Amino acid sequence: MSKKPSIPKGTRDFSPAEVVKRNYIMDTIRENFTLYGFQPIETPSFENSDTLMGKYGEEGDRLIFKILNSGDFLRKVDDVLYTEKDSGKITPKISEKALRYDLTVPFARYVVQHQNEIEFPFKRYQIQPVWRADRPQKGRFREFFQCDADVVGSTSLWQEVEFVQLYDAVFTALKLDGVTIKINNRKILSGIAKTIGAEDKLIDFTVALDKLDKIGEEGVKTEMLSKGISESAIQKLQPLFSLKGTAEAQLESLKNLLATSETGLQGVEELSFITNHIKTLGLQTASLQIDVTLARGLNYYTGAIFEVAAPEGVSMGSIGGGGRYDDLTGIFGLKNMSGVGISFGLDRIYLVLEELGLFPETVSAKTKVLFINFGDTESLYAMQAIKKLRAQQITAELYPDNTKMGKQMGHADKRDIPFVILAGDSEMTSQKFTLKNMKTGDQESLGFEELVSRLS
Repeated sequence: MSKKPSIPKGTRDFSPAEVVKRNYIMDTIRENFTLYGFQPIETPSFENSDTLMGKYGEEGDRLIFKILNSGDFLRKVDDVLYTEKDSGKITPKISEKALRYDLTVPFARYVVQHQNEIEFPFKRYQIQPVWRADRPQKGRFREFFQCDADVVGSTSLWQEVEFVQLYDAVFTALKLDGVTIKINNRKILSGIAKTIGAEDKLIDFTVALDKLDKIGEEGVKTEMLSKGISESAIQKLQPLFSLKGTAEAQLESLKNLLATSETGLQGVEELSFITNHIKTLGLQTASLQIDVTLARGLNYYTGAIFEVAAPEGVSMGSIGGGGRYDDLTGIFGLKNMSGVGISFGLDRIYLVLEELGLFPETVSAKTKVLFINFGDTESLYAMQAIKKLRAQQITAELYPDNTKMGKQMGHADKRDIPFVILAGDSEMTSQKFTLKNMKTGDQESLGFEELVSRLS
């Protein structure tokens, strides 16, 4: 007996109903990207390894899927290296390509490669799958779609203001009320690190701080100690763990804490610009909240940092995030090209909408009406009607085989098709159609125009 096939952990098959719902989310995001002036691009699913490696920090690099070279990939590995069994040394010899970890670094590569063809500032959006060798869990997959929007070629903070509005517009369109857009600034984190004397531990400091909501205050302190950050430095951080109140009050507290840090104060001013203008412009259903513990472990953020939290009561991690990266393209040789971008977590948004029952009833993969097959002559009559119904955007199909009526009706029932049409000799003679409501069992004889009206 053959073994039942399976798929890798962290990946999924999607049913017709699930694909339609996912498309609903992507279409909503895409419509708003277009409305805000972003243009679509696509990049390959895999990149050269040197394009990706070293861009995400040590934690991120470990999660990149490597692709083995074609052919005899061990040929370049000499016996000495092979017997060492050091994967770090062997990997560059046997793998020169990798699946993309996100869409931001490939976008930076795209900008550098096509810089002479691009009109700056360049606003792009990209909706494609990415891959991470992460531990699968609820809302976290090894293959998933990202929906990104970025602007490169402008240092203006109005871009950050617009991204907050874009988040709000998308979640409002999805009827997902109560979303919180959390915001911080990398310069503030750098300023804090300098103020407490841990400037040389900035990455360790921010990675630990970013885990506050997962491991708690004591967990963060323990991790910082393990990374060599002193007890006295951690004590100076105490005000951060209890920073609350209005945006104005938090920013005032930060000004006092960062009084000796020019970089930190610049971060406070940038946050003030964004929060003040959003307060004036207003948001529809989302709220904007300063969160100074928000760090996001990626190395490339240099200014504003965003993270979107699902409504309270929903057990889900972030459903979006992003930030400002002042010199991301510099890693590929193009200096002084500032950019800022955000991403929507499609899979997590799907789970949230499903949990809250927010998918519209009209979002369905169902056929609306099935024509019963009585034979070739009757089927031609049915197909002529089906062609006209489809022209009216009514989903219709013919059961392909002339088989027992009960089997055809059962097929419609199992697929949850709401209407069935019987078109035999009498209907053809009178140029009518017998429409049966599969829920109520009611039947009525209708002309084509009446049929369109009823199905619409």
